[in-house]
Amino acid sequence: MLTKTEAIVLHAFKYGETRMVVDMFTRTNGRLSFVVQLPKSAKGKMKKQFFQPLTLLNVECDIRPRLQLQKLSSATILTPLPTLQMEPVKLSITLFLAEFLYHALKGEQRNEPLFDYVISSLQWLDGCSNHVANFHLVFLMRMARFLGFYPNLDGYEPGCCFDLRASTFSMERPLHHDVLPPDEADKVLLMMRMDYATMHVFRLTHHDRNRLLDIALTYYRIHLPAFPELHSLGVLQEMWE
Repeated sequence: MLTKTEAIVLHAFKYGETRMVVDMFTRTNGRLSFVVQLPKSAKGKMKKQFFQPLTLLNVECDIRPRLQLQKLSSATILTPLPTLQMEPVKLSITLFLAEFLYHALKGEQRNEPLFDYVISSLQWLDGCSNHVANFHLVFLMRMARFLGFYPNLDGYEPGCCFDLRASTFSMERPLHHDVLPPDEADKVLLMMRMDYATMHVFRLTHHDRNRLLDIALTYYRIHLPAFPELHSLGVLQEMWE
């Protein structure tokens, strides 16, 4: 079926001498993998640079549900995000988010609210001139809403723990070990208080920021069991020392 849709590039690798395999999250069909014929000259319409991580595209494709690799007919830039590739700090965040989304969205079906959330977040990051050190923390915790395991804040009170499996605060410690003690549970509340507009107000030490990221990724691994260790994590953890 010939389909025109918006798409977010997650990952790409060379497939033979003249082709690429590109994983994308599309508005109309969710996560898909495409085979892309590389142009033989610079004048080709399908530019290799279109498939950099988190590039936003308009694509036309022939979608056949039984195929693992869909055929991509054309691609054009939907919205340029120049600072994400030009500024070192934003580039590091972009590479981390691309790897994170590549694993977090595996098997994700059509989910337009999630698609819009990712696009609006990337556009916000591209347009922000400074104070982006907490961006990835906000992105990860807010995204949980669209995947079905957003933390329930209603039960919070000082001294409670946080059940990572049930996504709830409680004064009674659960029997399993996937739980944060009270001092760590407060860190979940801290992340949930942040948003893009106010995250610059939260002054975190290098250690605290990395600990919050560890908690967020542990939370995802519990709810997405196949979620692996991320190769790009080390670079992000070394920033803002």
